[in-house]
Amino acid sequence: MRIAFFINDLEREHPNFATTFLAWQARQRGHEVCYVTPGDWLLDSADCLAAHVIDVPVGKSKDHGAFFKLLKRAERRKIDMAEVDVLFLRSDPSLDATDAPWAAESGILFGREAVKRGVLVVNDPDSLGRATNKLYFQGFPREVRAETIITRNSDDIREFAARHKGQIILKPLQGSGGSGVFKVDPGNADNMNQMIEAISRDGYVIAQAYVDAAKRGDIRLFLMNGVPLQVDGKYCALRREQAKGDIRSNIHAGGTAKPVKITETELRAAEVIRPKLIDDGMFLVGIDIVGDKILEVNVFSPGNLVSCSQMAGVDFSVPILAALERKVAIRGDYAHDFTNRHLATI
Repeated sequence: MRIAFFINDLEREHPNFATTFLAWQARQRGHEVCYVTPGDWLLDSADCLAAHVIDVPVGKSKDHGAFFKLLKRAERRKIDMAEVDVLFLRSDPSLDATDAPWAAESGILFGREAVKRGVLVVNDPDSLGRATNKLYFQGFPREVRAETIITRNSDDIREFAARHKGQIILKPLQGSGGSGVFKVDPGNADNMNQMIEAISRDGYVIAQAYVDAAKRGDIRLFLMNGVPLQVDGKYCALRREQAKGDIRSNIHAGGTAKPVKITETELRAAEVIRPKLIDDGMFLVGIDIVGDKILEVNVFSPGNLVSCSQMAGVDFSVPILAALERKVAIRGDYAHDFTNRHLATI
């Protein structure tokens, strides 16, 4: 089959990114692989959807690092998207929201067009369109969410902080990767107004009750088809510990990846959100867990797949690709069409 990976741009990709790892594995399994970026789409006068893709030559590479070098030298060519079996949306809209707002949702917009032309698009673009900010997270059961308010009113935030003994987290409604995240505590409460102003310049502020277990970092757990991803009884997960003096656990923000044992606490949290993930066609997501609470659900481009594989000693990209192969086969076996949202998590 042919798989197209949609990314923000090639310059911001990295050999150890999850997308690189997945694309390499797809090529190792004999599939045709190409990359699409926001400016590559063409909807022509005949209503055909095409793209000027970065086309990776068919073959194999010794590892994902060698594949990445090949990718950087690959040439572009125009293809009819109707020839693509799977479009894997792996961009982060928040990275383009400020400097290139036209690009931020192009994957979602043209992903919808690809669905109309028979392409399996994961995660489902209609649902991703509703998840472009953190308000999407409020649709999950309260059982697994830390108490939260969303506002631009500083009085609301101060009242919320008072209810939580001055210990809260502030972050932007839109954004990712730990950008613009602050912890308020009695020691820095005098600076809360400045924190609120810094975030609210770009929109709404999320104020979230501080979960004490966050001192030990968070757990990133991958879910596929709504359930925890595992191979040979090993879960695709890791603990992310903060760098000294930083509340963020994100690896690129200085956090450290450590092995973790998944317990019934994390599995319960994953089970609570499973119905919505399946109903929304969210094929592959990464959830960030602290204690018995989920702080975020990353439905766009969850990372750390390589680190999880290395720590567990298994290749978690294999079942992901196998699942996509199965979905394409199911579509070919049935005379009637499944909706894209249904097929994405079947």
